[in-house]
Amino acid sequence: MKTSNSLLAALCAIVLVFSHCSVSDKKEDKTNIQKRIAMNKLVKDHHSHSAPNESRVKHLSWDAEVDFKTRIITATATFDLTNADDAKKVIFDVKDLTDYKITVDGKESAFELGEDNPLLGRALTIPISAETKQVTVAYKTSPDAGALLWVDGEKPFLFSQSQAILARTWIPCMDSPGVRYTYNATVKVRKDLLALMSAENPTEKNDTGVYTFKMDQPIPSYLLALAVGDVEYRAIGDRTGVYAVPDMIEAAHYEFQEMDEMLVEAEKLYGKYVWDQYDVIVLPAAFPFGGMENPRLTFATPTIIAGDRSLTSLIAHELAHSWSGNLVTNSTWNDFWLNEGFTVYFEMRIMEAVYGREYSEMLALLSQQGLISENEEILSGDNPEDTELKLSLAGRSPDDGMTAIAYDKGYFFLRLMEEKLGRERFDKFLKDYFTAHSFQVMDTERFIDYLMANLLSEEEAKELDIQAWIYGKGLPANMPKIDSDKMTKVDALAASMTDDSTVSTIPWGEWKYQEKVRFLSQLPEALKAPFMTKLDAAFDITNIGNNEVLFEWLEQSIYRDYEASFNRADKFLVSVGRRKFLTPLYKAFKETGRIALAREIYKKARPNYHSVAIETMDDLLTK
Repeated sequence: MKTSNSLLAALCAIVLVFSHCSVSDKKEDKTNIQKRIAMNKLVKDHHSHSAPNESRVKHLSWDAEVDFKTRIITATATFDLTNADDAKKVIFDVKDLTDYKITVDGKESAFELGEDNPLLGRALTIPISAETKQVTVAYKTSPDAGALLWVDGEKPFLFSQSQAILARTWIPCMDSPGVRYTYNATVKVRKDLLALMSAENPTEKNDTGVYTFKMDQPIPSYLLALAVGDVEYRAIGDRTGVYAVPDMIEAAHYEFQEMDEMLVEAEKLYGKYVWDQYDVIVLPAAFPFGGMENPRLTFATPTIIAGDRSLTSLIAHELAHSWSGNLVTNSTWNDFWLNEGFTVYFEMRIMEAVYGREYSEMLALLSQQGLISENEEILSGDNPEDTELKLSLAGRSPDDGMTAIAYDKGYFFLRLMEEKLGRERFDKFLKDYFTAHSFQVMDTERFIDYLMANLLSEEEAKELDIQAWIYGKGLPANMPKIDSDKMTKVDALAASMTDDSTVSTIPWGEWKYQEKVRFLSQLPEALKAPFMTKLDAAFDITNIGNNEVLFEWLEQSIYRDYEASFNRADKFLVSVGRRKFLTPLYKAFKETGRIALAREIYKKARPNYHSVAIETMDDLLTK
């Protein structure tokens, strides 16, 4: 429902208090507390059992011990609460946690566990009163906790992936992006390992194996993060650095050298970086995503380490989340585009500032290519409404909304506004938007009201057709056009290829990785294994070190029946857990009648995948 601008102004006044706009929450008076609670009633999060309108967390103290032998974390979570006048209970989201012991203001308390929902887990309900200050939950995690991946080895590794609703599998929490809180933690690990969190972090191991953490800025539960491993730290700038295992630290340090420059350019665009430090940790290859924007400590896949700094747009993306997503957060997962569409736009602006317009336009063209393809696939499926920016995910996994629609349709909507209104005007709007809503949540309807109150006239909104962009299925007719002379030449060359072409004339060694990916994806469908054989003989693409190019090559090889690459595809799928790569490759095997081969590879690879990837691959390969 679209609210009036006058109501928006009133709501904004309330939300300044509701969403922890400062970290001085302990000093807020009773009136402000009630305003915050009243505001929360406006948006229902269907992916959380919690009832923050009655009682909500304002601070978490977490004490934990990590046991690699049992793959269990034994922990105590102590919550400082803010309660409504009629509060009678506090509700936490939990999933597969055990051995509960509850105290309320220091006294042992009864509790109730709700029915187990396969998607949402259980509601942990604890009786309280309006005067209750603190609740403590002692518990243990399951060895199969969905957020956690335990990587075996002489020096084992543990990492979490809490987004979207997996934080509840390792910490009792109000697992909604609309609930923000500060936290501190003490974590005990093996003495030969280092523990890190999405907080103020150590840079070297100590003699005790006990590490303390502090996050003074309020964050939602999906940004809680933990990594434990034999990692080292290298500073890049005064505010930036990288963690990685010893045999990868030098390569990672080299690869991310431009990270400090990215941070400087980001601040020039949209204001001060408020999280103090920006570090990256390179995780094991089983990490299911390219990156995760955990505050102060981005989690990154090793698949972006190419040796030539060519894949660092991912770092720009995760850095951009420090504003869009971490600073201003989607209030529910139905508004996911407010996190990701803004972030892709910001990412492209950072890449343009650091590497130039031609470079960022090649990235934008690849994004548009992927968006068009995924849009067509979703429209032909069971949920064509998932091509709308504003999603409806009640009763479904939030992962269903993590598509190119949120990321790239969102990006092109913002890019369209920039092009129509002028960059200077749009930049001022975005900078003011991030400043005005710092440490707050945002939903689509309130964003539209803010947009109309602070940027667009009714005539401009009609010309842009914002209703079609946000609530319409598919891609609007006024999609921005991308001008890339280099990609135009690549397209023409790819279209000219025949079985008789002399591939040695292709300027492969002169191309950026984007050009290589584009060329492979645009080859005529008629070209099959004989042509792929010639390409491989000329450029040894099967052994290329750039994983984006390798992925495109392997996918094209499967569809074009180039069986000489299948052994490389096998090794790639077993060694890499990034879902962006896994899903299309397994799907290509399946669609070309090689489902038995896909299942054979998956049987070997599955034990090394994170639960996020396993859920998707199980669904793909068992049907």
